[in-house]
Amino acid sequence: MDTKILSLTAVTSLLLACAPQPRTIVVHNFTDFDRQGELVEADIASIRCDFGKRTYVLKDKEGREIPYQIMKEEGTSGTLLFQADVPARSTGDYTLTEGTPAPFEPKVTARYVPERKDDFAWENDLAAYRMYGPALAREYPSNGVDLWLKRTGKPVVDQFYHNDLKEKISYHIDHGQGLDCYNVGHTLGAGGIAPYTDRLWVGNHYDHWRVDVAGPLRSVFTLTYDSMQVADAHYRQTVTVTVDAGSLLNKATVRLDGPARDTLLLAGGIFLHDTAAVQGVVHAQPSRHLIGYAEQATAADGTPAGRNYVGVYLPGQDTEAKTEADHLLLLAPCRPGADVTDYFGGGWSKWHFPADADWFAALQRFAQARETPLSVSYK
Repeated sequence: MDTKILSLTAVTSLLLACAPQPRTIVVHNFTDFDRQGELVEADIASIRCDFGKRTYVLKDKEGREIPYQIMKEEGTSGTLLFQADVPARSTGDYTLTEGTPAPFEPKVTARYVPERKDDFAWENDLAAYRMYGPALAREYPSNGVDLWLKRTGKPVVDQFYHNDLKEKISYHIDHGQGLDCYNVGHTLGAGGIAPYTDRLWVGNHYDHWRVDVAGPLRSVFTLTYDSMQVADAHYRQTVTVTVDAGSLLNKATVRLDGPARDTLLLAGGIFLHDTAAVQGVVHAQPSRHLIGYAEQATAADGTPAGRNYVGVYLPGQDTEAKTEADHLLLLAPCRPGADVTDYFGGGWSKWHFPADADWFAALQRFAQARETPLSVSYK
């Protein structure tokens, strides 16, 4: 055989062996309903792509480019996050090839807002939220959650604050993208979390904040409450919130640190406004670890603004639902020093959920999706 041909064959084989090959992530949906826009996690070590030295484009099986986020965890090669659409009882293929991914607008934000009395505000493409900081101490704030209604998938928090503070355009009135018409007061608001013994112990403002992850598809932040009174004792409460693109509810990891107590519970709560005036509808399914609420929304100028919705989900717990102190509560056992996972959030009839039944059905699907998460494999 010609040695030149042999050498050329050997070089070609070596180049093909070294060339990066497309890597396919297979997303499996084992539920009986479609999973749309759900954030999935793929282990970069299992994908075998070198994101440290190369850039990649992710596409679905129709060839559409899919935005992604890389999260680096200490001691690991990291995680690839992207939103998947997978039909019921089916799979979806997503392929990585070398290339430069197109830029895309973030779908989630989370930031400390010093220009508005230490608010901490965050959002995804479904709704926006805020919790209250030390600068509001004289106004008797709570550790409750404020809900901002959105009717756009784009970020609005920065624009709302700028318009309200600089342009005198109130975000309590809908100017086309949504509004804040939710009243929190000294309550748990739209899914706040507090200790419970023989009564509900609503806290005050947070004392410290920290942004752990600031990404376009997932952000994570931590709020710390130095002293939460529970009867004659005080606890330190830490709440780490994960906000994902496309997610109906936020994930909260909650921990109380303090003296041991046999009767300590954790309450995920929804403030029940004047139910007669707002035509409030309660939806409680403690056996499914779910509570939900629907009510009339009204802008600051008195303009009707459709229906706003709230939901709380406490998975993997022996939960109890009850109405007390103007709240719908979902209670679960809590041991000091141990983490409890809680989900909370809200929505609007003018954005994805036209009727109360649509919101309550979405809550049911959310719970089922958490019980049977999407899984990934690689080929």
